[in-house]
Amino acid sequence: MNWLLVVVGGMIGAPLRYLTDRAVQSRHDSVFPWGTFVVNVTGCLILGTLTGAADIAPDLRLFLGTGLCGALTTYSTFSYETLRLTETGAGLYAVANIAASVVAGLGAASAGVALGQWAWS
Repeated sequence: MNWLLVVVGGMIGAPLRYLTDRAVQSRHDSVFPWGTFVVNVTGCLILGTLTGAADIAPDLRLFLGTGLCGALTTYSTFSYETLRLTETGAGLYAVANIAASVVAGLGAASAGVALGQWAWS
C-alpha cells in the first residue's frame, strides 16, 4: 500500500511542478529560472512542515513528502538550468540561482519545521 501512496502523490506533484513552472516563468521576462526556483522552495517548505509535525500520520508523510514533494521538486532541472545559464554567458544568473536556491530552500525548510512544530504540538 505504501508504494501506492507515493505513486498517487507523484501523479499530483509532477503535473503541479510543470504547471507551476510554466505559470511562474511566463510572468517573468528574465533568463533566471523562476519557475524551478518557486517549486523547489515550495517543496522545501512542505517537507520542512512535515518534518516538524512529528506525529503526522506515516501515510500522509509518504503521500506528501515522498510522493508529492519528490515529484514537485527537481534537483536535476535546477542543475541543468544553472549549467545552461553558464553556457549562454549568464554566469551571474547562474551564481544567483545557486545562492538563492540554497538560501531560500534552507530558509523555507527551517520555517516549515517551525510551522510544523507549532501547528502539531
